[in-house]
Amino acid sequence: MQMLTDRETADIIDTAAEMAAAARDATLLHFRSRGLSADTKEADRFDPVTVADRLCEERMRAILARRRPRDGILGEEMGVQAGDSGLTWVLDPIDGTRSYLCGTPTWGVLISVADASGPIYGLIDQPYIGERFEGGFGLARVRGPRGEDRLATRAARALSEAILMSTFPEVGTAEEEAAFRRLSRQVRLTRYGTDCYAYALLAAGQIDLVVEAGLQPYDVQAPMAVIEAAGGLMTDWEGRRNPQGGRVIAASCPEVHAAALEILRG
Repeated sequence: MQMLTDRETADIIDTAAEMAAAARDATLLHFRSRGLSADTKEADRFDPVTVADRLCEERMRAILARRRPRDGILGEEMGVQAGDSGLTWVLDPIDGTRSYLCGTPTWGVLISVADASGPIYGLIDQPYIGERFEGGFGLARVRGPRGEDRLATRAARALSEAILMSTFPEVGTAEEEAAFRRLSRQVRLTRYGTDCYAYALLAAGQIDLVVEAGLQPYDVQAPMAVIEAAGGLMTDWEGRRNPQGGRVIAASCPEVHAAALEILRG
């Protein structure tokens, strides 16, 4: 992990907060707008992008250009911008654009900072609810309508008592979906459709597992930073920390993680 001074970490935290505030304004400008439309980024399936996605990333990048011009950027909508500081900001302006289009408040803005080892600090921000989940640099906290609280994952429990979440019931390939359904049959409750908010709920101690496939770095790095700070872990389906995405399992504790991995591997 790259060594940073207290002043540098304070500046990163402050910059991320400014970006999240700008992202709230940009996304709420269009949320639940009856005239909102979406383009699709892929020809064979609906992978939506809206004017709000683009505006949000533009505003976050403008803050970075002013405050931290030497840092690199990886954003979902505008790609890679090289830097020379050893740090990269990984941005998903709206994680859950399908939910955004439907008007459900389970999408979020993902902001993280990574060095060569992966994410070292991250935010999951839900603008409409007004909740911000933060992890890294010794912080593990949520701030929202009910004030501020410490983030901490749930205590260990039997897999049969666990709560599992995923964005889609059709997880990845047919093989990956079959593995997920094996796991789903072993837990107490499975719920769908919460996008990045599921990872926030895991960090807040509400659920035990999030399992998904086909994810990108900008989907996983902010949740990884927040969940690890809260005491959980997030790996690929082989048990390796993987900031690049792909098959992902986030768990509240090592015991639940190990039990779920055994089933996913078949």
